[in-house]
Amino acid sequence: MALIPVRCPLCGGEKVKKRGKTDDGKQRYLCQNENCEAKSFLLDYTYNGRKSDIKHKIIEMSLSGSGIRDIARVLEISTDTVISEFKKKETLLDSVNSELLKTLEHTENIEVDILKAEEAEADEMWSFVGKKENQRWLWHAVDHKTGKVLAYTFGTHEDKVFLELKRLLEPFGIVKFYTDNWGAYERNLNPANHEIGKRNTQKIERKHLTLRTRIKRLARKTICFSKLEKMHDIVIGLFINVYEFGLVI
Repeated sequence: MALIPVRCPLCGGEKVKKRGKTDDGKQRYLCQNENCEAKSFLLDYTYNGRKSDIKHKIIEMSLSGSGIRDIARVLEISTDTVISEFKKKETLLDSVNSELLKTLEHTENIEVDILKAEEAEADEMWSFVGKKENQRWLWHAVDHKTGKVLAYTFGTHEDKVFLELKRLLEPFGIVKFYTDNWGAYERNLNPANHEIGKRNTQKIERKHLTLRTRIKRLARKTICFSKLEKMHDIVIGLFINVYEFGLVI
């Protein structure tokens, strides 16, 4: 008779003990790893939303163009479960490409020009939450050479939001900005370090197209739109963190 070890679905550890049974007779287990946040768990849940592989699919589907109701319908779970899983990821998100920044800091004395983020393209992308009058703008910047997103922030279409983005970009030592002719850039960037024109903002414009294609709530002609600013920011931020910053979910 073969024995299969029980592993904690959160940490993968085998230090697990039995912890009674549920009302319908299913065995409950408890992880003994002190560093694991898992409470009691089952090997076979009745509700799909409790299964670890389903939780991963929620994020995968969202980043592949599915809306909350699409995900709930396909995975046979509630919309509340989908929203809850997104909110759990909020603490993992970073507004700055920290991994790229670490790389730059460790190559100060090495002649690797491709890694230097000296020139950046900055732009803002329009969307809305709840209704079109309630505009929500994504401000972000990409490395002009590599196209990697350096940092991003959300807010209104005002100077104060761009100044927040500019602050996030300070560690990269940007010496040249390429933007469109929106006034916030002209008012807050040194003319000697600033160039206006579409010719040098093609990489960031392509990022906008990718976002609108991959995230359903950003498509220009859709009935799938954000109802809460928090969820709007989490979903877009999660996409950037996974595909641009290398976050492992």
